[in-house]
Amino acid sequence: MKIKVGVIFGGESVEHEVSVISAMQAMNKLDRDKYDVIPIYITKDRESYTGEMLKDIEVYQDLSLIKKYGKNVVLYGTGDSFVLQKKSFPRSIVTDIDIIFPVVHGTNVEDGGLQGYLQTVGVPFVGSDVYASVVGQDKVFMKDVWKQAKLPMTDYVWFYDVDYKQDNEEVLKKVEKLSYPVIVKPATTGSSVGIAVCGNREELVDAIDDAIQYDKKILIEEVVENLKEVNVAVMGNYERQKVSEIEEVLSANRFLTYADKYIGDGKGKLKGAKVPMKGSSKGMASANRKLPADLPDKMRKEVEEVAVEAFKALGSSGNARIDFLINEETNKVYINEINSIPGSLAFYLWEAKGVDFSSVLDEMINIGVKNYKKRVSKTHSFETNILQGFAAHGGVKGLKGMKGKLQ
Repeated sequence: MKIKVGVIFGGESVEHEVSVISAMQAMNKLDRDKYDVIPIYITKDRESYTGEMLKDIEVYQDLSLIKKYGKNVVLYGTGDSFVLQKKSFPRSIVTDIDIIFPVVHGTNVEDGGLQGYLQTVGVPFVGSDVYASVVGQDKVFMKDVWKQAKLPMTDYVWFYDVDYKQDNEEVLKKVEKLSYPVIVKPATTGSSVGIAVCGNREELVDAIDDAIQYDKKILIEEVVENLKEVNVAVMGNYERQKVSEIEEVLSANRFLTYADKYIGDGKGKLKGAKVPMKGSSKGMASANRKLPADLPDKMRKEVEEVAVEAFKALGSSGNARIDFLINEETNKVYINEINSIPGSLAFYLWEAKGVDFSSVLDEMINIGVKNYKKRVSKTHSFETNILQGFAAHGGVKGLKGMKGKLQ
C-alpha cells in the first residue's frame, strides 16, 4: 500500500512563490511507486486547497482558478487517522493523509507556526519541530544559540522597529559600534528579502527603513571582506547527521540576492512577484555556483564540522542548508545562517555527492516517521484527572462566584 504524502506549500509569506517552485520540484520527484502525492496549497490569505490541478505550475499564473476549481479543505485528526475535509457543505472527507511534507519558506509557515499546528493535530510531518523551526527562522535567536555554542560568527547587534522609531539616533550609535560596511537583515525573512549592504550612515538609514517593512526585529552584522560564500546541507536529526557536498555560490553582488537565487534569465513573471513561470525557474538549483567548492581539505573539514554542530545546537531535523562566509585573505570561516527548509530542498548538493533527489525525499520522509515514533513514545499527558472531586472541595461554588466577573 502506498504512503499518502500531503505536500504543503505556499502560505502568507514574501517567499510564497518560491515555495511553489520548490514544491513543484519535490512533487515531481517523489517516487510514485511508493507514494500517493496530495498537494495542499495555502493561499496568501491562509486558505488551504487540494486537487490534482495544483501539481501544475501553470495554474499559479491565475490564482482565482484555484479558488474556483480546487477543494477548500482543513486538516484534522480523527481517532488514529488524519484527513482533509471540505470546508463547504456537505463537509465530506476528501482523502486521508499518512504524513505531511512541508515545502514552505519564510514567516508564518517555516517559522514554527505551521509546525505547531501539525504537532497539535498530531499528524506525522517531515522536518524540524516547532522549537528548531522558530529558532532557525529568527536570525537573532539563531545567532544567540550559536554564540552560546561558541561557533565562529561575525559581530552583530539587533533592535526592534519600535526602538528605532522612538530614538533612531540611539540605535544608530549602537549599530556604529560595529565597523562599516555592515549588512542589514530583517530577522525572520529568507531568500535575501529586505537585505542590504551599507558603507555609511546614509545607506544604513535607507536600509533600515526598508527592512522595517518586512519585520519588527532587525539584525545588523559586520560584512566579511574578501568574501567567498559556501553552503552545505546537513541531513538527519539530533541523533545522527551527515553532510552533502559543499558549494561555492557565485554572484556579482555583495551577497546572493533574491534575483540571483530565483530569477536568473527567466521570462514570464507572476503578477506582483519576481518569480519566473512556465518552467523557466529551477529555484535555487538555477543559481550560479561552483560545485564542489574549491576549498583546502582543512577548511572543508572545518565547514562540515561546524555545520553539524550548528544543526545539533538548534535541534534541527530533516534536510537543512547551512551557509558560511569565508574571508579568503585571512582564511577565517564564519557561520552565517541555517535554512530549515531550503530552496529546492538543496537537492543539487546531494546529487553532487551521488544521491538523487528522489532518494533525498525518501530519507527526509523516513526521518519524519522516526521523529513521530519518538514523539508519541514520550509522555505528554496524564490519564488521571485532577479536576475530579473539584466540586467536593468548593470548586463549583467558587466558579459560581466568578460568574458575574466572567460575563
